[in-house]
Amino acid sequence: MRLRWLLYVPLVLLAGCAVTGGESPLSLFQTKGEIALQAGIKNYEEGDYRDALIDLQSALGSGLNKSAEIRAHKYSAFVYCVTGKEKLCRDEFKKVLELDPAFNLDAAEAGHPMWGPVFRGVKAADRNRKSF
Repeated sequence: MRLRWLLYVPLVLLAGCAVTGGESPLSLFQTKGEIALQAGIKNYEEGDYRDALIDLQSALGSGLNKSAEIRAHKYSAFVYCVTGKEKLCRDEFKKVLELDPAFNLDAAEAGHPMWGPVFRGVKAADRNRKSF
């Protein structure tokens, strides 16, 4: 009988947690880095590039799994390209390819006039460097 009660304790504790704002109950289980990554992407999509970079860099500093780290660097590259910082854009794409040499932008991203050509140039240089 006592063991059955112990199974319910975590559920009772979680039920007492308040979820505020637009948070979902699942956000209770996200890491600080994942939350910062989501905030950075949201800020990017809203055109708030300054805060997007702050959040993306915070996410990278908080520890992310490999796929989330790739997303953080990719969105950082997008911000840098859109704000005219091509070298920093290139550097972020290099970090993406270091993590995943087979990485490709999706069709809509690859066709973007600002970062599409930068990514293709970084990818081509990476392939040429590895072929020697």
